[in-house]
Amino acid sequence: MWQGLFQIVINLLIVVAISKFLGSYIAGVFKGEKTFLDPIMVPIEKTIYALAGVRNKENQTSWQYARALLYTNLVMGVLVYLILILQQFLPLNPTGLNAPSWDLALHTTISFLTNTDQQHYSGETTFSYASQMLALGYLMFTSAATGLAVAIAFIRGLTGNSLGNFYVDLIQSITRILLPLSILGALLLIILGVPETLAGPQTATTLENGIQIIARGPVAHFESIKQLGENGGGFFAINSAHPFENPNGFSNLLEIIAMVCIPASLIITYGIFANNKKQGWLLFGMVFIIFTILTIITAIGEYQGNPLVNNLLGGQQPIPNLEGKEVRFGWAQTALWAITTTGTMCGAVNGMHDSLMPLGGFSTLFNMFLQIVWGGQGTGTAYLFIYLILTVFLTGLMVGRTPEFLGRKVEKKEIVLASVVLLIHPIAVLIPSAIALAFPNTLAGISNPGFHGISQVVYEYTSAAANNGSGFEGLGDTTLWWNLSTCFSLLLGRYIPIIAMLLLADSMAHKQPVPETTGTLRTDTLLFTAVTAGIILILGALTFFPVLALGPIAEAFQIAKGG
Repeated sequence: MWQGLFQIVINLLIVVAISKFLGSYIAGVFKGEKTFLDPIMVPIEKTIYALAGVRNKENQTSWQYARALLYTNLVMGVLVYLILILQQFLPLNPTGLNAPSWDLALHTTISFLTNTDQQHYSGETTFSYASQMLALGYLMFTSAATGLAVAIAFIRGLTGNSLGNFYVDLIQSITRILLPLSILGALLLIILGVPETLAGPQTATTLENGIQIIARGPVAHFESIKQLGENGGGFFAINSAHPFENPNGFSNLLEIIAMVCIPASLIITYGIFANNKKQGWLLFGMVFIIFTILTIITAIGEYQGNPLVNNLLGGQQPIPNLEGKEVRFGWAQTALWAITTTGTMCGAVNGMHDSLMPLGGFSTLFNMFLQIVWGGQGTGTAYLFIYLILTVFLTGLMVGRTPEFLGRKVEKKEIVLASVVLLIHPIAVLIPSAIALAFPNTLAGISNPGFHGISQVVYEYTSAAANNGSGFEGLGDTTLWWNLSTCFSLLLGRYIPIIAMLLLADSMAHKQPVPETTGTLRTDTLLFTAVTAGIILILGALTFFPVLALGPIAEAFQIAKGG
């Protein structure tokens, strides 16, 4: 037990150490300051601007920024869909795979376009190397960069600056952050044993004289951006539980850090933009505490194991739940990974979430309901600031003052837009879940009837709406219904909040600063941070508590009572 807890603590301490330096670097990049990569990247960026006709000094309004984002994403989506649907005619297809069905290709395109990477297929038997690299790998960079650009635009607006230029932010997110870090990560993964080859599958003779086909491919670079960009879509069916994606304990540590380093650092970046590093670190501490508590809850559930199984084996001491887990990682690293991947909206897995105990199912769902621990690539950070604005508004009502955030008044327009951002998520989750559960035999695809079956369905739509992509994989989600219905949640959960965030940020940027007085509510205090945490937890619990009660909570009571 203590060894497992020690592993978790080491991971958490490394995240804290990295966040300060990476957060400062990201702030420097987007504030136009000189960085150590300037001699290499400035000429490359100027060439890209010239070829694309981008005026890199031209700022955009919220609608211009949103239109640029939507048009760019539309073009990228059409391009990727064509690559997938035509893969049998393209090179780099050593096993001669045919094109997927139109609905699977559509779902996969939208899923990777929205930085969700929800997979209703097995990578090694569905998509060629060309599709994996030129289509899905391409979107892993651009979708992550899109989210990062939105976060920076949102932070700029909140702090009274113009939103910037989407094309510039998109390019710099790739050239200055995602590409350098992913190259470093890929090299480390290759050293650790992750393959990077265009050769076809290897045929091996087993000890019993049988023949085994071993899939391989250009995995290392794919795996690196998968984790770093919080994409989560695996090259292989079992994702980072596969030894070619995650071969050992050190690669597991590296991939966990890659998942969390950018969203955690963006909170520090916000503090630098706001000229209030204290508030940045207070918010970081708040999110870190919630993250740690959820990790501990999940770890306790996995360490204590299933009491039904324990009783069958004598019940003398707890036997950790190792169902659906890689023994080289064990209960502790699987629990930490599960909370990290659902907190950061990465969605990669190193164990099967469908096999988690109810405490783990509760924590992973709760993470995706909140979307702020640590949140998705860029957009999760913006969700955190939405809660800050609501906290300012509610506390202002309590004391009878006009709410102010960073010296700017929060008025009706901002609250309406903030409400839109938060209400879209339950709409994208609960409505399709209710429809699927209303027809359990024809639509739902539940493999485990009862309370766990409810969790399977809700988890799938929550993962789609939160741009996470992980799943309770006992669910039969390879059908036309699941491919199309989750597309609804994918698109609604991604683009409506982004547009609302940009409009809110632009509105705040154009407000006149209000002089600070003795009556101004300070947002960089421990008290305000604690109130923010309370509002986040209350809103998350009130919105989704009935679902949690019918799913993991009821399942926990059922197991505790003996079946």
